[in-house]
Amino acid sequence: MGLSKERISSLAIGRFDGFHLGHMKLLQYLDSNGAVIIIHRPASQYLLPREYKPKYINIPTFLYHLDEIQHLTGFQFIKKLFQDFPNLRKIVVGYDFAFGKDRQSSATDIGRLCNCDVKIVDEVAIDGYSIHSATIAKLLKLGNIKQVNRLLGRNYTIFGKHIRGQGLGGKKLVPTLNIEFSNFHIPKHGVYLTKTYLEGESYFSISFIGNRKTTDNQFTLESHLFKFPYRNRNFGEVETQFLDFIRENRKFPDLESLKIAIQQDIAKAQKLLQ
Repeated sequence: MGLSKERISSLAIGRFDGFHLGHMKLLQYLDSNGAVIIIHRPASQYLLPREYKPKYINIPTFLYHLDEIQHLTGFQFIKKLFQDFPNLRKIVVGYDFAFGKDRQSSATDIGRLCNCDVKIVDEVAIDGYSIHSATIAKLLKLGNIKQVNRLLGRNYTIFGKHIRGQGLGGKKLVPTLNIEFSNFHIPKHGVYLTKTYLEGESYFSISFIGNRKTTDNQFTLESHLFKFPYRNRNFGEVETQFLDFIRENRKFPDLESLKIAIQQDIAKAQKLLQ
């Protein structure tokens, strides 16, 4: 993002896997030539996959792949930092940061291993929850999306691609956009109040995520957008922000019963918006 490694004087280091309020606290201690090092560990699901992190981190970011550095001792890791960033003067990490082979070195060891300013950021907690990505992921599975958003400091968001669906929505239920995505943590299956962004516009919406029990039992994320001019074409990338949980996924005896439930979902969502 326009700042060379030679000019960087401070670094915030961590996994930044969810980019939550705890991570944002680290960034506050960087100077004007600060940057972020993301320690990337491969996984099947993320609160925020790495390709979307630049949407939330507006300072230079660099990626260290865990499998390329996990063999380094603590001293070797610190040495690498100063080789990669020769004007490094300050390192910022969280209180639970661990590094080096088998995670044998802790945040308090950094000052012993280098001659630089070290800032260890204390635990950040809200509503009695210590903010960790694992905690947020568990709350997401419970459908506690409002608490998830409090800990993230933003609305939990899934980015995906608009695809063609069954075609049932527009014909027999309500029109929807079907969204294909990968690598995101999946919230509890059910219906949510959401906000959908596409083509530079935003629309309040309801979104269903889960297996379509009443029809083909296939997994889907599909959204009905309020005041949206549905047209028979592809809309490209779609951003779905989850705002509130409306109801759990369930099987209905027929399409008419499902349609009535969706209408009730829309009414509840609009009431929540008021």
